Amino acid sequence: MKWQVITVGKPALTWAKAGLEDYARRLTRMAQVEMVVLKEGTPAQVAQRALEASKGSWRVVLDERGRDLTSVELSGWVQKQENASLKRVSVLIGGADGHDESLRSEADECWRLSKMTLQHEMALVLFYEQLYRAYGMLRGDPYHRA
Repeated sequence: MKWQVITVGKPALTWAKAGLEDYARRLTRMAQVEMVVLKEGTPAQVAQRALEASKGSWRVVLDERGRDLTSVELSGWVQKQENASLKRVSVLIGGADGHDESLRSEADECWRLSKMTLQHEMALVLFYEQLYRAYGMLRGDPYHRA
């Protein structure tokens, strides 16, 4: 299964770039993950670009209104989708203005990383870490301790 993480604007914060590079490097041993950076614009413009970039994939919008998943549930979801031969998942992370309602309505699923609103670079690093954790659990790696 291929992962496409779609975000608005390139990460600019030094710690976020370092975190993304670290988890992206770790994930190369486990999964195919690519990051797609969209140009900033109005929420409607960004939604249209995100829908175009994610066409033909299973769309997951990260939004504070989404459903909660534990790390174990995410790992189970990944395993279930891989067993079902899902080809591509697009995870959409909004910019400063969040997601347009039109984008949320087109999503196959809506998850949240926290009940709090997260700055998009923080959400990006957090999602990469959770994806790494999920695949690590599937492999039996000792990274996840519960």
